[in-house]
Amino acid sequence: MQYPTLLASLLATAVLPAVQAADTLSPIVVTATRTARSADATLAPVTVITRADIERLQAASVPELLAGTPGLAIANNGGPGKATALFLRGTESDHVLVLVDGVKIGSATLGTAALEHIPVDAIERIEIVRGPRASLYGSEAIGGVVQIFTRKGGGAPRVHGRLTAGSYGTTGGGAGLSGGGQNGWFALDVSARHTDGFNACDPAAASAFAGCFTSEPDRDGYRNQAGSLRAGYRFGNGLSVDVHGLLTSGKVFYDGGFTNESEPFQRELGARLRWDVGETWGLSLSAGRSTDVSEDAKDGTPVSRFQTDRDSAGLQLDWAPGDAHMITLGADYLNDQVSGTTAYAVDERDDKGVFVQYQGRIGRHDLSLRLRRDDNEQFGNHTTGGLSVGHDFAGHLRLVASYGKAFKAPTFNELYYPGFGNDQLRPETSESVELGLRGRPAWGRWAVSLYQTRIDDLIAFDATTFAPANIDEARIRGLEGELAGRLAGWDLQAALTLLRPENRGSGVNRGNTLPRRARATLRLDADRQWGRWRLGGTVLRVGKRYDDLANSRELDPYTRVDLRAALDLGGHWSLQLKGENVFDADYQTAAFYNQPGASAYVTLRYGQ
Repeated sequence: MQYPTLLASLLATAVLPAVQAADTLSPIVVTATRTARSADATLAPVTVITRADIERLQAASVPELLAGTPGLAIANNGGPGKATALFLRGTESDHVLVLVDGVKIGSATLGTAALEHIPVDAIERIEIVRGPRASLYGSEAIGGVVQIFTRKGGGAPRVHGRLTAGSYGTTGGGAGLSGGGQNGWFALDVSARHTDGFNACDPAAASAFAGCFTSEPDRDGYRNQAGSLRAGYRFGNGLSVDVHGLLTSGKVFYDGGFTNESEPFQRELGARLRWDVGETWGLSLSAGRSTDVSEDAKDGTPVSRFQTDRDSAGLQLDWAPGDAHMITLGADYLNDQVSGTTAYAVDERDDKGVFVQYQGRIGRHDLSLRLRRDDNEQFGNHTTGGLSVGHDFAGHLRLVASYGKAFKAPTFNELYYPGFGNDQLRPETSESVELGLRGRPAWGRWAVSLYQTRIDDLIAFDATTFAPANIDEARIRGLEGELAGRLAGWDLQAALTLLRPENRGSGVNRGNTLPRRARATLRLDADRQWGRWRLGGTVLRVGKRYDDLANSRELDPYTRVDLRAALDLGGHWSLQLKGENVFDADYQTAAFYNQPGASAYVTLRYGQ
């Protein structure tokens, strides 16, 4: 652990007695249990990023919102719109399940979702559930689940809009209309973003054998256009319907020896029908399709095209036999299809899953029990489960213990990419245990979690065969701490992650730290209202990391400071000012790839 991180965490602890009352209401979440529960009642560690948080932080992208939240690390290849990887609780970037309004998104060839292209203007909230959730969702949820909910609307008609300009030739804007009345809801949003960017890859370090495999000292820009629509109605007989869609497209310029341009395209469409019979029964039927496309080129000449189409459907029955008990039964279907310029030996597979969940409270004890069976077309049957037990002590103190199993099927690239794939791969499996302590005293909230995850049959590149293989094991131990309250009029939040992500394979890398995961990460947020002004800032401290399995390429620790201000102009108008990386820290989250220096942005916003 670095000394600045240790000092900051000690200071945060020292001010605890002086922290005053803050908004401590536990938000309602659905991702942790697939049912609407308060974050406390779910027993799972959950972080919720609300619409108010998005506007307060003046975030321009989803990765910016997620960076530094408990247990979550980001690796970015050279600025806005460039390939971005998420590491949740030290697991691999393809061990995180990503949903938009309940629909699974992402590339079945890469195994990851391109969160860097999803517009923040369309987002109502983000729920981050840490720890295995395969017992509810199936493959991929080893590290956890990130679910993005688009704006819902409702009530009287309202409009909102914004215009942004700033460093690196950045311009952007968005507008939206929402409403629906008492029983209906609708929200329509459109947005656009452009930046001239900067040189994505360090030309002094890059070569034919490292980094981006080339030297292209230029500006690597990015543009994005997006739109979203969500609408629904709640009928008087307990029946409700909700439909939603999200569309993004853009152009990305980057440095690369084989390709240096990409046109990403994402589309998500879904619908959900819900029927509630009193307060005892609830039945829901959902269906959706997501499409992920990447068209790649070299200096304007097309090179490759990759497309994933995912069709999904789900049926879920919730039964509450009493106020303190709920039983959920469900069945899921998922079909992945890949196409494009690359021929795969197998280009389609499906997965059928059934699950059962019990949630109950007996006296001071809470219990959550989950069991799921998946039938994967390629890899057969897999059984996963989870158990969480909570106990409430006097003084708003809760102790939670959890156990969970998960699995992840190999990607199409790992299995069948020509000249690289290995069709003999087995799914990766994991076991996790966790012990957490939480408190919601009058002054705010706090939480501490200790956990361990063991991953078997981890897929990694085998240098002896020049192909992926089940050759590694990993053991990840971690501690997460959260603190929120109010001190001298300031709203304060702190998140600390201590991580030991260790390679436990039998090869030469045994004992090494898994790439791009920091041993220590600290994020501090402070905001305060002064009349019509609101001032704030974020400090993100990320410790030393390595960029390779051999731990031969080190990424230096860094501290990034962002400052922000907002002025209420009256009449629903506001002016926002933001300085990013104000001390011009020189850092990388992926070796050889540059990150933005000191920069400034101004936003004129209208919102009812």
